[in-house]
Parts: sequence; structure tokens; C-alpha cells
Amino acid sequence: MQLIAFLNVLTTSEPWWRVFYDFSTLTKSIDEWLRSSMSSFWTVTIEMLLIGVLFLLFYAVIGLFLVYAERKVCAFIQNRLGPNRIGPYGIFQTVADLVKLLFKELIPIKNADGFLFNLAPYIVIIVNFMLLGAIPFAKGLHAIDFNIGIFYVIAVSSMSVIGVLLAGWSSNSKYSLIGAMRSGAMIVSYELSIGLAIITMVILAGSMQLSQIIEAQRTGWFIFKGHIPAMIAFLIYIISGTAETNRGPFDLAEAESELTAGYHTEYSGIRFAFFYLAEFMNMFIVASIAATIFLGGWMPFHVGSWESFNRVMDFIPPFFWYIGKTFFVIYLIMLFKWTFPRLRIDQLLTLEWKYLLPINLLNVLIMSFLVLMGWHF
Repeated sequence: MQLIAFLNVLTTSEPWWRVFYDFSTLTKSIDEWLRSSMSSFWTVTIEMLLIGVLFLLFYAVIGLFLVYAERKVCAFIQNRLGPNRIGPYGIFQTVADLVKLLFKELIPIKNADGFLFNLAPYIVIIVNFMLLGAIPFAKGLHAIDFNIGIFYVIAVSSMSVIGVLLAGWSSNSKYSLIGAMRSGAMIVSYELSIGLAIITMVILAGSMQLSQIIEAQRTGWFIFKGHIPAMIAFLIYIISGTAETNRGPFDLAEAESELTAGYHTEYSGIRFAFFYLAEFMNMFIVASIAATIFLGGWMPFHVGSWESFNRVMDFIPPFFWYIGKTFFVIYLIMLFKWTFPRLRIDQLLTLEWKYLLPINLLNVLIMSFLVLMGWHF
């Protein structure tokens, strides 16, 4: 099917890479084959199972890789080697850590609310999977393409605070409760700046559908097309996203010198691993949304009338563009953590309510004016 589509495009004006790298042809052929072999109910069931298994594998691989990358970036900044014993360059260190956590005893906590204590890590994980389903990884490689995708992402991402608060409250620990309250205050506060930064780009795109936002960047990424307001929105988004994922210098919820491990102090074994992986996957999702709405998603980098350069860029598969941009944003977030000192909770909230939020509101008005006047590229 892919080969036939590629041959057909030779007689059209559509660029070859848009068809050859279009996964919708493959997914439609799989759907048609399943529907011709079984009923609609079983077709949908099997497709959901396939997507679920793929997301589970993707979640595990990306989570383990990000833990390894975090350690290596930290070591690089601090002039160390990082993991270097288990496997070449220590690449299997995180796998060994995962195996260790899987076999560790799940320690029961006296006087804890058992049901909520066990439920909290699953809420955080479920929220991550719900968000992954809305991310467009490449053309046609999209679990579900809502026409209100941005609204869905903002709404679902705010649910993660429920798992954090439940974990802190149900643990029957002062450290956990204080960490959870700090995390809740940060997430509720910085959700506003993340939402306004995204709305700034929605105004420029004229759509809330993530696939349409990417398509609108065919002639140029929004961070360039949107002038200075887009760059300001990108900077605010990165700062707010770092705070929302409880990463340094905004890691007051897990301040080791004050709260041991914050809201997951009392967790052990696989439950602790869920929270640990969820933090890194939250970072991946924040970076994915940034790559999608600011950096063109899977769209290649083009420069005006440089036809030869643009053709070379078109050869790179869209999925690699998406992954490259995402990991670039992840590197920026990691750089923040290992460069800046931890803020106090009052400094953190002052930054949001007295600086980022007013700047964001003004930035939305400026972007609205630019779009109304047609002064963007």
C-alpha cells in the first residue's frame, strides 16, 4: 500500500515525502483487513488492545531512557561520568534499577488509608496514558485526533494533581502531606501560565486540533511565524512546564533536604517506580506538546526558497523530527534542574502570580492584535 501510494504521487504535485511517510495508509489497511475478517466489535477491541500494548512498550522504553539521560546530563554538567558499569556506557543501569524495584517488598504503612494509598500511583499513570493518546507522533501516527485536542490536553493534565494529593494525604505522614500540598499549589498556579501560553498559539493557529496546528506550520514553525509573542509564550511554557512536573529548580514537593522524598516518601517497590516513571513521562509529554505547538511537531525545517536544503530536510522521516524536537526541549528542562538553585515556595508562587501570569495575559492580547492585523508570517 505504501509503495502504490508512493508511485501514485509521482504524477501529482504533492511532495513525495508527505505520502511515503504517511502512516494513515498503513493504519487504514490494517483496519480494513481486520474489518474484513471479523465483526466491528472485535475489530475495535483488537485495535484498542494493539494501541494499548504499543503505548505500554513506548512508556517503558522512553521512561527508562529518560532516567538514563537524566543521569548522564547531570554527570556532564557536574563533570562526572554517570552510570558506566552495567552495559556499555551504563545503558542497562536503569533496567537493573527497575528489576530491583520490581522485587522489592511493598511495605504496608500503619494507619494509612490503604485504598487511596494504592490508588494514587495508578491515577498518575492513567493520566499519562490519556495524554499520550492525544499526541501526534507523525502523519497518521495518532491514537485519537480530537477537534478540541488542546482543550483535552489542558483538562486531562490537571487531573494528575489528584493522584499527588491522594498520595500525600493517604500516607499518614507529615512529610508526604506537606509535599503534596506544595505540589498542589504549584500545579494549580502554573496550570494558568501553561494554559495561557498554549492559548496564545491557538490564537495564531486558529484551531484547537493538534493535527491542524501542525499542518498550519507547513510553511514555518510557529516559534518563528509568531514573532516575539510566540517566543515569549515558548519561554513561559517551558518555565511553567518545569514547575508543573515538579522538577528543579521547582522541586519543592520533593525537597530531599526538607521532606525526604515528598509525597511519595512512604511508597516502595513498584508503586514508587510508578511515581518515578510518571515524573519523567510528564516531562516527555510537556516537551511533546511544546514540540507540537511551537516547533512544528513532525514538520521538517524549511528555509524560504532554499529548495535544495528543503529537499534534504524532507528526506528525514517525520517521526525523527518529532523525537528530535521533543528531546531538545527535554534537554532544556534538564538543564534548568542542574543549573539553577532550588527556589523557596514563596519565591516560586511569586514568580507565577506577580510575573509570569501578567506577562502571559499581555502576551495573549499582543498575539490577538497581531493575528487580527495579519502581521504574522
